[in-house]
Amino acid sequence: MVTCWIAAHQNGRETPIPELSTRFRALKHRNFQLFIMGQVISLSGTWMQTTAQQWLVYKLTGSVAILGVFGFASQVPMLLLAWMGGYVGDRYNRHRGVIVTQSLSMILAFVLAALTRTHLIREWNLIVIALLVGIVNAFDVPIRQSFFVQMVGKEDLPNAIALNSSIFNGARMVGPAIAGFTIVLLGEGWCFFLNGVSFIAVLVALLMMRIEPTAKKPPDESPMRSFVQGFRFAMQDVPIRSALIMLCVLSMFGLQYAVFLPVYAHQILHGEAGTLGMLSSAAGVGAFLGALQFAARTSYTGLARWIATTCTVCAVGLMIMSHATMFWLCALVLFIVGFAATSQMAATNTIIQQRVPDELRGRLMAVYATMFMGVQPIGALLAGGVGKRIGTPNTVLLFGSLVLAGSLFFIWRVGVRVGREPVGAAVGG
Repeated sequence: MVTCWIAAHQNGRETPIPELSTRFRALKHRNFQLFIMGQVISLSGTWMQTTAQQWLVYKLTGSVAILGVFGFASQVPMLLLAWMGGYVGDRYNRHRGVIVTQSLSMILAFVLAALTRTHLIREWNLIVIALLVGIVNAFDVPIRQSFFVQMVGKEDLPNAIALNSSIFNGARMVGPAIAGFTIVLLGEGWCFFLNGVSFIAVLVALLMMRIEPTAKKPPDESPMRSFVQGFRFAMQDVPIRSALIMLCVLSMFGLQYAVFLPVYAHQILHGEAGTLGMLSSAAGVGAFLGALQFAARTSYTGLARWIATTCTVCAVGLMIMSHATMFWLCALVLFIVGFAATSQMAATNTIIQQRVPDELRGRLMAVYATMFMGVQPIGALLAGGVGKRIGTPNTVLLFGSLVLAGSLFFIWRVGVRVGREPVGAAVGG
């Protein structure tokens, strides 16, 4: 299996490895190897920080509503600023853009660690830093997603997307569990510090890359007009539009279970930070396997049916979890939800990246980020407010029912028709 991670190079040029399995074919590209190795370390730190922040917010306030506000602050910049990130990704050097965003994220992690270790941290500090991290991510996500094609080319792009998702969710499997034990033994501040250190790996990897320069058009239109152009393309392309709407429904309601995990861990399962870490890791294990399963695909037809199926599975899982009071059942459901949700995200990303012309790639990934991560803050606020009124279990049941309704509508109106069209048939390019 080691050969899957090593590519042969002659005079700085990549040569294919015949025994490279289909599941890992994007790793024949040196730049993508470096990217993945950096991500393995950095994303583990990111999930450690996310888990520690959630726990610290709940420990300081004991409020479901404040957890919703925290989720809103961390995600609302994606809704408001992703269009600017897409504009930057299409107009300027994507490689340098990712280096800048990762450096800023590292600085914010160290600031958070310093405030926590000196006992100066307050809930408003956590919310402000979450907002700043969200602003950085609003630029990082569309730039980084559109950067994949420069690392692997269009032929191996779907596999690169799936492998990146595997690494992201593999870190989601490991990071929260490590965070849970680190919080118990050393405190939340060390989680933030270790996250800051982890960014060094990805920065070194990015600096070691050899990226061929690509011609960039000079800015001849406003960023907002540029985003509107990308949005118009997405809405005119039936497969892209359908997949994005379904992803939006999942993100708005289905993924809000994460807001309630501290409540489940403490109030319903009567656990502590370690319980929260294990629940998050259960979802991460499922997500990792879901992404790895998608990476093995060699055919990308019929993805609409796959999206409808996985979204339905997520909805049913959340409805089962809503009134679960046993740890093993919650963990099992989270595993299934993680598997299905990640498969849907990878399928949606693949549909977009396979169909979009390269000159619109950054803008389309901004639309993807807006409709995926951008709507999450609205869902987080709704989750916090509704949870305060009707309770956590009833809110999870309600949100799962809404996702199921959206999935059934998707199947009825567009699933079969879109599923017949090969995703690789580019529209407009």
